[in-house]
Amino acid sequence: MKISSFAGKPAEPWMLASIPGLVAAYYTGIPDAENPEERVVFGTSGHRGTSLKNTFNELHILAICQAICLFRAEQKTNGPLFMGMDTHALSVPAFSTAMEVLAANGVQVMISQDDEFTPTPAVSHAILRYNKWRTSGFADGIIITPSHNPPGDGGFKYNPPSGGPAPYETTTWIENKANEILRAKLKGIKRIPLAKALHASSTHQYDYLNTYVNDLNNIIDMAAVAHSGLKIGVDALSGSGMHYWEPIAERYGLNVTVFNKTPDPTFAFMPVDWDGQIRMDPSSEYAMQNLIGLKDKFDISVACDTDYDRHGIVTSKAGLIPPNHYLAVMIDYLFRHRPQWPATSMVGKTVVSSQMIDRVSARLGRKVYEVPVGFKWYADGLLDGSLGFCGEESAGASFARMNGEVWTTDKDGMIAALLSAEIMAVTKQDPGELYEELSSTLGTSFYNRIEAVATTAQKQLLGKTSADQFKQKQLAGENITSIITNAPGNGASIGGLKVSTQNGWFAARPSGTEEIYKIYAESFESETHLKQILAEAQRMVDAVLK
Repeated sequence: MKISSFAGKPAEPWMLASIPGLVAAYYTGIPDAENPEERVVFGTSGHRGTSLKNTFNELHILAICQAICLFRAEQKTNGPLFMGMDTHALSVPAFSTAMEVLAANGVQVMISQDDEFTPTPAVSHAILRYNKWRTSGFADGIIITPSHNPPGDGGFKYNPPSGGPAPYETTTWIENKANEILRAKLKGIKRIPLAKALHASSTHQYDYLNTYVNDLNNIIDMAAVAHSGLKIGVDALSGSGMHYWEPIAERYGLNVTVFNKTPDPTFAFMPVDWDGQIRMDPSSEYAMQNLIGLKDKFDISVACDTDYDRHGIVTSKAGLIPPNHYLAVMIDYLFRHRPQWPATSMVGKTVVSSQMIDRVSARLGRKVYEVPVGFKWYADGLLDGSLGFCGEESAGASFARMNGEVWTTDKDGMIAALLSAEIMAVTKQDPGELYEELSSTLGTSFYNRIEAVATTAQKQLLGKTSADQFKQKQLAGENITSIITNAPGNGASIGGLKVSTQNGWFAARPSGTEEIYKIYAESFESETHLKQILAEAQRMVDAVLK
């Protein structure tokens, strides 16, 4: 993985997206329905692309929204549809297009009060709150976001009544129907003008912000945080939850200072990420240089990505805490400090997350439920209470309320960020210190993830790889104990492979959101051993792609 010379530095003016150009291309671009690169494609969490490459244009959103309306009718989902959006430049025009179709189809749409941006977790929270105790008339949702992707990208995802990301069967149905509509040159689309849609009797305003904020004390010990007087720094990253922090501080009496709390679709304030692109990734040491710069000014500093489903945690002693480290700390803390959680509650982890999670869970006497990448695999377990905590190595997590009931079935960066303050308030130690204690007891993890550019064809090839293609018996000097292409927890395909030895492993899979593939690796021996695993893993993947 070649690191750009601009990584970690302020963005140059020529790197900034042209917002007028993006919006103009959204309305004027005509995607080719016969070109696989320009069709509707639902990855791990919705359809994503850019208007400049005809991969996220008005025609895509028209087709997707009509397909969702047809899917709702088939599933008899006739409750309200909660819709939110983030601060990417293409989110507002996509929202407008969606409203025109949803209103024309008579869908009861719940849009944010006062035109406020809406974080992913607030939408999931609203869906679950509405559906609780219901036996019919269920609500679902749409979230317009490409997550932490660069400013030029747009994203559009559907959350069914479970409140979390839609399962494969659902996204496949919507994807196929949307592409069918595209090929038919939008025949069958119902649409009315935006002004009429916004004032339709089926369009309603919903107070996402206060409904979410006022419920936080049921999942976080806000009184402990307030009593501690901790100084909390927040880099709001000009994201969809940027206006939530000050109401949270006021409602619960927290000492919070918020930065970057005004919309900027160019995200010009962001340091450049590893590959020379602007990317609002709270787990990246390059992108989070501003947050890291706050470490000596606050007791703890936090950030969330653009749709607020991922978290970044910085402490004065540890700096930016690697996501895997913080996941392990959250698990260890929560299962010790949530006495109302059922004794049978499991820990959800993905196949590419650190095995430190397995070691912590074993010490707690909790079963691990290991799934492929994608938070959709956790939705049912969070909903029925069998999963107390779920996390991904990419800094996404959610967990149960104090009483063990479901909070969200989608990732929630805000509760993960606030939990870091609770942990400090209660234990008098920061998450970095607590991870060091885990490491000294359970072993030292050496973990890394590398990325490389890959075409759509190469990504498809890697995603369909089988264990039979690999004849190697050893990895980094150790005998290979397993090669899997399906997750142990639910048996679902991981869309790649994972190779394990006694003291290390690697996994390779294509990205569901960008034109790259990723190799994840971990060693419990040494940094040298980790580098050896990565080098051999790269050669194995290259052989598959060739």
